[in-house]
Amino acid sequence: MDAELPVDAASLREEVKNKYRDVASNPHGEYHFHTGRPLAKRLGYDAAMVDSLPDAAVESFAGVANPFSLRQFVPGEKVVDAGSGAGFDCFVAARQVGPRGRVVGIDMLPEMLAKSRASARAMDLDQVEFREGLLEEMPVPDGWADVVISNGVINLCVDKKQVFKEIWRVLRPGGHLQFADIANSKPVPASAVQNIDLWTA
Repeated sequence: MDAELPVDAASLREEVKNKYRDVASNPHGEYHFHTGRPLAKRLGYDAAMVDSLPDAAVESFAGVANPFSLRQFVPGEKVVDAGSGAGFDCFVAARQVGPRGRVVGIDMLPEMLAKSRASARAMDLDQVEFREGLLEEMPVPDGWADVVISNGVINLCVDKKQVFKEIWRVLRPGGHLQFADIANSKPVPASAVQNIDLWTA
């Protein structure tokens, strides 16, 4: 384990995979977080847009806020979704950037990638692509993105400094970072920080 990191990154990734594999395969299960259409409504996503999406594109959504509330995207923009899950935010982005835009979702979980790719095909969203990868090593060229979005995923990464380095690398100069996440307002005891179970609980 890297001496500067509070937990082993590979072990934490396995815990995250176990948790979110269930969300992909059983989206209507009982979790300690909200999911799907009720969550999208609660977070202020455009109701008509959400209603227009098929169930498979929405049901595994497990974000923490609405990164689109910060700024509307411009048609033709290129977007990276860092931690795209089953693709819900990518599909929202695709509606905003239109057919001339591009949306690349990055996720490490094969089950989420399979689900997001199937939904993109079903909706004929040729401008959307899903790539397997880690946020610490995003499979995107330098300066490619006009916008990077992320929704409740950076908090699940141990090496946040490396994640933000990657975000700055893939963003073009003057590009936009629009992310939603969970943060602590008070210091967390070292014993809690070092407990992998608490990272996903």
